[in-house]
Amino acid sequence: MRTILVVLVDRANFGRMWPVMRAIQAHPDLELRVLCAGSMVLERFGSTHQLVTDKGFTIDSKIYMEVEGSAPVSMAKSVGLGVIEFSSEILRIKPDIALIIGDRLEALAAAIAAAYCNIPIAHIQGGEVSGSIDESARHAITKFAHYHFPATARAADYVRRMGEAPRTVFQVGCPCGDFIRLLDHRLPPEIFQGGNPDVKIDPAKPFNVVIFHPVTTDFGGEREQVLELLTALDELQHPTVWLWPNIDAGSDHISKELRRFASMHHPKWLKFLVNLNPENFQRVLANAACAIGNSSSFVRDSTFTGLPVVLVGERQQGREIGPNVICTPPERAPVLAAVRRQLAHGRYEPGTLYGTGRASEQIAEKLAEVPLYLQKRLDYVNAEGAGQ
Repeated sequence: MRTILVVLVDRANFGRMWPVMRAIQAHPDLELRVLCAGSMVLERFGSTHQLVTDKGFTIDSKIYMEVEGSAPVSMAKSVGLGVIEFSSEILRIKPDIALIIGDRLEALAAAIAAAYCNIPIAHIQGGEVSGSIDESARHAITKFAHYHFPATARAADYVRRMGEAPRTVFQVGCPCGDFIRLLDHRLPPEIFQGGNPDVKIDPAKPFNVVIFHPVTTDFGGEREQVLELLTALDELQHPTVWLWPNIDAGSDHISKELRRFASMHHPKWLKFLVNLNPENFQRVLANAACAIGNSSSFVRDSTFTGLPVVLVGERQQGREIGPNVICTPPERAPVLAAVRRQLAHGRYEPGTLYGTGRASEQIAEKLAEVPLYLQKRLDYVNAEGAGQ
């Protein structure tokens, strides 16, 4: 029986990991342990750790590591504090494998802590290319990790070209597709309750969805960018649901501009929501007329349903995109033109760029059977690969 410690750090993180957690729970040779950190444990982000227990999982540990300030220096300090806190909990739990997804600063801190505590690491979604500091964090986690579960063929190739042994790289697709494929996509009539109560969005009629996170390597530029986006959408005045940004440096600037816009213009077309649970988030993506912003969910999750996407700015620069995605700079005119084009086009054919929706069971099976080792070597230095 192997103990697998799943590290969860934000709402998107959990939305992609819970199918894997179910598969681990169902596997006779695996025991699931869960650690929540980052914005998952913060009340201002909706205390999304409650979603974990709502799905029947037991949370074994919560850690608080986020330094306030919404600035690059606060992110750097959060990594340091996270290494300290993750180290203590990892040593207490003593898992056989730490399972980490993505590129968040909290995931990087967990990877550093696990590696120095001599815990083998498995990493989901390595090898991808994007903008911001996220790409550096993602590749750093790849170099700490002992086993890799990339989502695409290109990502798997990049992981191997970084010197990771081919026998440690398993291209399985993105686990978010596992429940998108099986989910009942009908929207509950109350799905857009909450947020600003004077704005009503009818889920039975066409609506857009927006997520706009800061680009940490362009700290300070997010104010102008979000204003350009707001100006474009205000000209369109199409019913729109806007989900709150993540905790990265610059998020406070975005939140402030959103509040200022709402208080000055009182837009009846714009609904702000802090959070949606994983199923409702995917239902919204499956039914939206268009997704606008810079969330990685708009890149990968959208391929499974053919959602028209307008990808704004450089946060996801270089990511593999399907034909359903139009990329545009964060400027009013090109954003407006792209949104109008996508609304006129409508739904695209679903694609398999990020997998076929059968990743989770493959991940669980590999976690149960791969040999565990600690000393990593570059594959082109040691032709025999990992563990030799």
